[in-house]
Amino acid sequence: MAQLWGGRFTKETDKLVYNFNASISFDRKFYKQDIEGSVAHVTMLAKQGILTQEEKNSILEGLHGILQDVESGKLEITDEYEDIHSFVEANLIDRIGEAGKKLHTGRSRNDQVALDMKLYTRAELVQTAELVEELLKVLLAMMEEHLDTYMPGFTHLQKAQPITLAHHLGAYFEMFKRDMQRLQDIYERMNYCPLGSGALAGTTYPLDREYTAKLLGFYGPTLNSMDSVADRDYVIEFLAAMSTIMMHLSRFSEEIIIWNSNEYRFVEIDDAYSTGSSIMPQKKNPDIAELVRGKTGRVYGALTSLLTTMKGLPLAYNKDMQEDKEMAFDAMDTVKGCLALFTGMLRTMKFRKDVMAKSAMNGFTNATDAADYLVGKGVPFRDAHSIIGKLVLYCIEKDTSIDALELSELKEICPVFEEDIYDAVSLKTCVEKRLTIGAPGQEMMKKAIAEGRKFLESSWLFGK
Repeated sequence: MAQLWGGRFTKETDKLVYNFNASISFDRKFYKQDIEGSVAHVTMLAKQGILTQEEKNSILEGLHGILQDVESGKLEITDEYEDIHSFVEANLIDRIGEAGKKLHTGRSRNDQVALDMKLYTRAELVQTAELVEELLKVLLAMMEEHLDTYMPGFTHLQKAQPITLAHHLGAYFEMFKRDMQRLQDIYERMNYCPLGSGALAGTTYPLDREYTAKLLGFYGPTLNSMDSVADRDYVIEFLAAMSTIMMHLSRFSEEIIIWNSNEYRFVEIDDAYSTGSSIMPQKKNPDIAELVRGKTGRVYGALTSLLTTMKGLPLAYNKDMQEDKEMAFDAMDTVKGCLALFTGMLRTMKFRKDVMAKSAMNGFTNATDAADYLVGKGVPFRDAHSIIGKLVLYCIEKDTSIDALELSELKEICPVFEEDIYDAVSLKTCVEKRLTIGAPGQEMMKKAIAEGRKFLESSWLFGK
């Protein structure tokens, strides 16, 4: 059992206790971050005269060799080591001898693992943001394509008013735009370096924490050594942001599942993102959308788990905090996978424009506009509302729509109706006359698309 401690103990740790305590099975993901942090630490130690240039060069050569061998498969990270830190240090000492024992000068596993987790989370956050950005690009292109694709808008899953597919997709664009902004906000707050905080109270060595932070791409060092090793707020915030991303993906998936049903037939999901049934040959199932919807609870679970772990911990570091990793790693992988697959599914999806338009007409989504028409003719709104209610009931009984009625039928219900009613309740008119900011009218949608493009062009990901 390779471990970094033991002088205080008179007998070996029980094997079951050792296995329960060890983290190598999951923190092996940190090998790049652990070596990256060690390279920066050693470079700083040499700059400060704590290590000689010869010691620095020997250690760096050993660290780079370990990284190369792990990535090539020549060196395996095995369970004989307690954690990734002991794996790197033990192998370094085996390779370069006594100089390797100086690697840990001026640091603790507490600030070391805090650094590794922050470096890993930062990289995952950027990758997640890149996937959200790609989804936003796909949505924006689809919005431009479907400015005149009419469909029903819904409330309570009931057809409400006519909109366009561009407008509907634009709602999701705004959701994922906020997700992108949340990720940026988290990045800005978390990008400070904990290395040099020691176990909890800093160190007596003359470390240059500003220099170490700069080497690792941080804005600067963290400002309280106890908080530095006890902080997992950034993981919680990232899990919360990912939970919100998954909630948005799940809502979108739910709509696609509904739209894909035989009753709606709004969409045709590409064969590459569908599956069939083992016994029913006619089936084409929206499995990707269903799995995205299902995996949302998995990400929520990771957030709840870490919040629960952290809620009662006194300062500074406690072994409980080792539980910040496994479910967080799973959530990060889950969200990236869901974003990539959902974007691919969306990009290849076909929309049935004729079915969507017919659904909007048959669902009386133009009823409000018919009422507004009467108001424009001098009928009080409350009376107009009642008249159109009777008109809708008449259409239901006749199994028809408002625009399909003869003018004589309309006049029987209200003599105010004239020939211009047909233009007033057409889908095009109903949509295009809505020109307030945020409405589905084409003029407003073009402005929204321009704003969306501007947002993407000023992406904070540049250079990250």
